[in-house]
Amino acid sequence: MRDEFPESTQLQAVSRRRFLQISLVGGATLLAGKSDVIFGADTSKTSKMAINTTFTLGGDLTVNRLGFGAMRVTGQGIWGWPPDRKNALKVLRRVVELGVNLIDTADAYGPDTSELLIAEALYPYPKGLVIATKGGLTRPGPGQWLPNGRPEHLKQAVDGSLKRLRLERIDLYQLHTVDPKVPIEESVGALKQMQDAGKIRHVGLSNVDPEEIARARKIVPIVSVQNRYNIEDRQSENVLTYCENENVGFLPWFPIGGGGGLKPENPLNAAAKAHRVSVVQVALAWLLERSDVMLPIPGTSSLAHLEENVAAAKLKLSPEEWKAIDALAG
Repeated sequence: MRDEFPESTQLQAVSRRRFLQISLVGGATLLAGKSDVIFGADTSKTSKMAINTTFTLGGDLTVNRLGFGAMRVTGQGIWGWPPDRKNALKVLRRVVELGVNLIDTADAYGPDTSELLIAEALYPYPKGLVIATKGGLTRPGPGQWLPNGRPEHLKQAVDGSLKRLRLERIDLYQLHTVDPKVPIEESVGALKQMQDAGKIRHVGLSNVDPEEIARARKIVPIVSVQNRYNIEDRQSENVLTYCENENVGFLPWFPIGGGGGLKPENPLNAAAKAHRVSVVQVALAWLLERSDVMLPIPGTSSLAHLEENVAAAKLKLSPEEWKAIDALAG
């Protein structure tokens, strides 16, 4: 099932708990609580897989490869306002302080709430910050996610996101999912019209297969794809390969997986113990080393978890560790 909702919201809440259960008790969190900008770390020890710390979307938007997903700054069930609005604003501001310059959101998160919080926390935006948002899923009520890829809806969605984010142009606008009732050509055709009107800089896709990407690219250039992908779930491996071949950014959602079925003695735990970090950081480091087009966007509503996630950008696995973790694919 390609659609991330509502399943992923429940799994994400479980995944960190599950990962921390199997991590080394008392393992130190790398750089947690420090105010230093984490990106731009010493890269003298070359990674055995991906080596670039940045990726350029569409030839003109260079971002640090570890971004932030702003889905979970909203209320429970990705509905309404967060219970602690001040904390949500602190998290978003800390994202930028830590050197993250790619924030992913969507009009469906809340709905509208995530975009409004981003603008409240960060506008006027710092130079170089890329805000990627999405449209094409509607929220009739809590726990409900319905695709709507009709051109007229998407044009309204773009205008709505522009207003909430206080932007004149959205750097990266993504079709949130393919509507089975609407040919993808019609959906991305609407986005191309908005691009031609100067309201969108670049277009991306989410929850698609290689054939759908190819069809969309006949209508408009596609600079990114966002599909579910993590250590245990690699059903989108063929999509990642496509993105690598075409130099298209790949944003894995649910990037740390669920840790389901892993024994206490497993390569994730072993690597976490060896590096004195959490298994969450190891999972993110594995993704970053997997491919130069990989742009993980872990999300959280916790300042501590945010700093832990971002610190994973400095972690370098040995070739043996990486291969052992890679073999965990389900």
